[in-house]
Amino acid sequence: MPTAANLVILCGLLIGLVYGAVGLLSGFCMMSSLRGWWAQGDSRLVRSYALAMGVAIAATQLLAVRDVVDLGKSIYLQPTFSVPLMFVGGVLFGYGMVLSNGCGSRALVLLGRGNLRSLVVVIVLGVAAQMTLKGLIAPGRIAVLQWTQMTVSITSLPALVAKFGVSEAFARSLAAPVVSAALIIFAFAHAPFQRAWGQIAAGLIVGLLVAAGWYATGHLGADDFNPTPVTSLTFVAPIADTLQYMMLSTGLTLNFGIVTVAGVFVGSLVTALATHRFHWEGYHSPSHMLRSISGAVLMGAGGAMALGCSVGQGLTGLSTLSFGSLVAVAGIMLGTGIGLRGALRVRPLASTSA
Repeated sequence: MPTAANLVILCGLLIGLVYGAVGLLSGFCMMSSLRGWWAQGDSRLVRSYALAMGVAIAATQLLAVRDVVDLGKSIYLQPTFSVPLMFVGGVLFGYGMVLSNGCGSRALVLLGRGNLRSLVVVIVLGVAAQMTLKGLIAPGRIAVLQWTQMTVSITSLPALVAKFGVSEAFARSLAAPVVSAALIIFAFAHAPFQRAWGQIAAGLIVGLLVAAGWYATGHLGADDFNPTPVTSLTFVAPIADTLQYMMLSTGLTLNFGIVTVAGVFVGSLVTALATHRFHWEGYHSPSHMLRSISGAVLMGAGGAMALGCSVGQGLTGLSTLSFGSLVAVAGIMLGTGIGLRGALRVRPLASTSA
């Protein structure tokens, strides 16, 4: 009979495989969504992202209401965190996302399609994240964290609603449907999106994958003697962990994040080969490579500071209705906006698809 840890590993791999396939077929990506909406007037991708967020919130909060998963054990609902660090980290991640023309998860998907630019992004992002979490930059991050961290008694929207004298379960039952419904209504309040069956499917599937990750780590991995950290889809720290595991696997153990990263790559690769979308791509110039590397550094460092990326905070974090995740996502949105439309707008390079 498989152990709880093995079940979590298997689920992480399956979730990654599905995410990789869906990401390749649909182009699911926060940066691409915002660029299409703000620069091109096409909001179908951003509505797919909103649908994924709405589904993730509804499904995740249902798991919490039924006591299947204790979301309070996740990093997103810890009472002590640094608002400035998470916000600035989000800004850095968002701007880096524009420089690299996609987030970490998108880079993994495109790498499976043969995009060698994404190989550079994944490696540099992982190194920068590890430097910020445990390496040369870590002392500075920790110093800022200790200087700016605060302890709060209310970490999420359901906790705020519960302050009015209702139970936590009832508070979730009130808050989650309102937020989820607003996002889903926004998604479908657009005729072109209503006809975009591929984008609708992508939003539904990715949202359910977030809930599946919570179920795998928070329920299947709930071993009294060797519990699995409660988490779901996120990519900055897992990419860093994956690089470390590939180099120093002796003495290290596989975890949900590492196998999810591997699954995303393999799922994209298999889908690309099966649909004849695989083709090699590289950099067009040294300046193109320098821009991509700079973006990866900002994403790795910023994502480590913000405790997540456009998926880790934008979907998984927000599925807990965490106020801290809202701060991080606000920073990511601002950084992306600066890169796409602000004074520091990143000029598009010719013949660049990712």
